[in-house]
Amino acid sequence: MDFGPDRWRLYRLSLREAGRATRESMVWSLSRLSSAPVPTRLLFAPQDLRTADPTIATDIYSGFFAFSGRAITTGGRSPFAFPPPSRAWGEALYGFGWLRHLRAAGTALAQANARSLVDEFVTSKLGDKRIACSTEIAARRLMSFISQSPLILEGADHAFYQRFLKIIGQHVRILERQIRAGALPYQQLMAAIALSYAGLCCEGLDRSLRRASRLLARELDRQILADGGHASRNPRIVVELLFDLLPLRQMFASREVDTPEALLRSVDRMLPMVRLFRHGDGTLSHFNGMGVTAADHLATLLTYDDMRSQPIHHAPLSGYERLEAGRTLLVADVGAPPPRPLSQEAAAGCLSFEFSSAAQRIVVNCGMPQIATDPIIQASRSTAAHSTASINDVSSCQIVDKKGTWLQRRVSAWLLRRVGPVILSGPERVAAERSEREHAQILSASHDGYKARFGFTHERRWQLAPKGNVLEGEDSFWSAGGQSGPSGTAQAIIRFHLAPGIKASRAQGGRVVMLVLPNREAWQFSALPVEAEIEDSVFLATADGMRRTEQIVLTVRPSETPTIRWRFERLARTFEPNQPQEQAELI
Repeated sequence: MDFGPDRWRLYRLSLREAGRATRESMVWSLSRLSSAPVPTRLLFAPQDLRTADPTIATDIYSGFFAFSGRAITTGGRSPFAFPPPSRAWGEALYGFGWLRHLRAAGTALAQANARSLVDEFVTSKLGDKRIACSTEIAARRLMSFISQSPLILEGADHAFYQRFLKIIGQHVRILERQIRAGALPYQQLMAAIALSYAGLCCEGLDRSLRRASRLLARELDRQILADGGHASRNPRIVVELLFDLLPLRQMFASREVDTPEALLRSVDRMLPMVRLFRHGDGTLSHFNGMGVTAADHLATLLTYDDMRSQPIHHAPLSGYERLEAGRTLLVADVGAPPPRPLSQEAAAGCLSFEFSSAAQRIVVNCGMPQIATDPIIQASRSTAAHSTASINDVSSCQIVDKKGTWLQRRVSAWLLRRVGPVILSGPERVAAERSEREHAQILSASHDGYKARFGFTHERRWQLAPKGNVLEGEDSFWSAGGQSGPSGTAQAIIRFHLAPGIKASRAQGGRVVMLVLPNREAWQFSALPVEAEIEDSVFLATADGMRRTEQIVLTVRPSETPTIRWRFERLARTFEPNQPQEQAELI
């Protein structure tokens, strides 16, 4: 944000967004002249694949609403009368996904409570309309209402049934006019999915279904890449989309309506992509917005993989690679930043990696926090929060924030409200190549994210031994003449964030770091020609906030030491805390 090219990118982005805002205002004004389509009846309800917890129904009935790490107690008042304690909490409340917990309770009291809360939200003027009426949340709410319609409508009178059908029609109109106004790409996809839900599950919405099917096919072809990743490069979005697309695929079959080929292709490609990110402990790799893995959700999702597909190892369009040998695996980010409209959660983690042995993670990225303030979320997207190298602790991507001149701060604040903290600039040339030598897997990659500011191209090379007992790496910084300050003063900082629970201790004057995993497995880290330091770190992708951990840090001046080699080796036997280090044999 402090560099000339990024300033002009900021202004161009704001002008485009201003044009979209103008079109949106015009469409909303004209759409008031048309009436909402009203379905004549509900035909069936799709299956909700997400896990439900009936104990949460008791909390809701007692007025305790806990979402995304925040909670309020209503004391008999409407939950919609309270200002959301965080945007994530508001999105969860207004999305009505929590209705599944009331349905799981299976009681008449839960049914009456659900019906009352739905009616209260729709008929009252309470709630934060900026959050509730956003395209993505309106789409999520429509899908929740349809999926949980048996809960909402059981025991209801005819008047409420007709009112509920009108609610469905109103949401259809809202989403259709937001699409015409030029919603952002992911919003368009979510709206298309929700409108397809409505068109398939309701009688009388045939025209809406035809429009939604065309939009769905178009956006799936645009956003789901040929290797199964989403264009945002966020593993979480792949998982969330599958939870919505798998029931949708079944709905098309149940209605005997031709299923869009794009939907079938997307689901078939996305399931193996989920497995690419999956570690031995069942969690997904923490790249570009991925936070806590809901293990039960993921297990449920993978049961719908009819082919029991193996994870893909090479995803060049999504920008990820997976190396696997023995019980060891590595997942690396070797891709450029996603398109700007899809980069709200993307991170500056190019050439970062995660590394695990069986069910134990060793090297991780800090991950996206579930419960955090905006500064912590911003920090989690920085290069320093990833197991890769940074120059002068500057991130390889520039993200819209409220820094800079007075004009830049005002423009940035407006953009943050409209499109979120998107990436303005980052690596433009990212190259990756896989090879094999004597059965060892080799991955080489490079990026130019620091070339304009410091004159360096970062290149990283990984080599995983056939048995998975040794991971060798090499980081190189090639100078091409910086444009802002002499490259001789630049400092490269290479970080390896360790998973929670790993005990790290320096040995041999910093030339070696001993790592003892929670399962007592031991590894040894070494580096040349620099000494390794152990510093504090934090793992953010936890359900209860964050956990303190440690990181291995290598610091060099690239002008003096352009290449650093490092190595992880598994020890032959369990390493006890008081065992002399000289006795540890390598396998």
